[in-house]
Amino acid sequence: MYSQKEVAQVQALHAAGLNHSQIARQVGVSRVTVRNWLAGRTPNFNRSKAACPVCRGQPLELPQAPYTYLLGVYLGDGCLTAFPRDVYRLRIACANAYPGLIRQCEQAITQVLPVKVNKVARIGCYEVYSFSKHWICLFPQHGPGPKHKRKIELTAWQQQLIDRDPRHLLRGLLHSDGSRVNNWVNGTAYPRYHFSQTSTDIQAIFGRACDALGIEWRPHNEVSLSVAKRRSVALLDEFVGPKR
Repeated sequence: MYSQKEVAQVQALHAAGLNHSQIARQVGVSRVTVRNWLAGRTPNFNRSKAACPVCRGQPLELPQAPYTYLLGVYLGDGCLTAFPRDVYRLRIACANAYPGLIRQCEQAITQVLPVKVNKVARIGCYEVYSFSKHWICLFPQHGPGPKHKRKIELTAWQQQLIDRDPRHLLRGLLHSDGSRVNNWVNGTAYPRYHFSQTSTDIQAIFGRACDALGIEWRPHNEVSLSVAKRRSVALLDEFVGPKR
């Protein structure tokens, strides 16, 4: 999403005599965008701020539980795709074996933003998606390339929302990249949780949220973390449980 500062910079460079190509390179926007802005077709910042808590500078007004749940799902199985007019499509891959999780994802999206939610069948999953100019505001972790090949950091306001109650983030992370399995020892089943994620940054986010709740975890292998202690499994069962 563009800012008023960028629009002002384009206008100032144009007044200084730079052409469209020079302005585009210096500001980091396209020549078409430069041309539109100089012709008076600038973003409606007043409308944008009215629609988005982040744009208004008040992100802590976001609904905490739906947002942090959706953040966990996004970090696991989500991505943003840019479209014309500064619109982004949020896409979440949800396994079709778990219709309850698909419904929870759809509900979280509409609780975070008043937008239309759609889904389309893919091989082995449904892609739940929605369009908005503000998904980039709400998920600033967006960037080029796979998440495990770039730095993933939470903003201060995201961490503040998580700190209010880390359970919802953990539920979203485990619903996307987690599983509850039985470990059999001498004929007795002992449940445990696995969180599988190739991004070490997202693994660390999961670990910090567990630490905040007193949930013990340990590395299982290079791409998986395990929660196996009985008390810790019982804590996760209170708000996660098996996928449905």
